[in-house]
Amino acid sequence: MAAITEVNVSNFDVLLANDLPVLIDFWAPWCGPCRMVSPIVDQLADELDGRLVIGKCNVDENQDIAMKYGVMSIPTLVILKGGQEVNRIVGAMPKPALAAEIEKSL
Repeated sequence: MAAITEVNVSNFDVLLANDLPVLIDFWAPWCGPCRMVSPIVDQLADELDGRLVIGKCNVDENQDIAMKYGVMSIPTLVILKGGQEVNRIVGAMPKPALAAEIEKSL
């Protein structure tokens, strides 16, 4: 299984310094749609291993990071290249649609 980083303030800058694109899944444990998307993100982490780095950011524990990226609803997936946002996916969607949306940014 591909490594998924639990994003927090102490490791956020290191994660962004990666040469690969970075997908950050903004979520919360009480969010039903987040619980639907999470296993899909886990599967895509395996399928896209070596092409994309994935981190999950609990918005309840990391409000500063969520505010920095203007996350207003969850789940929100933000794809960054060189620290710059290149795509944003808001809300739950089926795996094929989510994979296609992510592929556009790779």
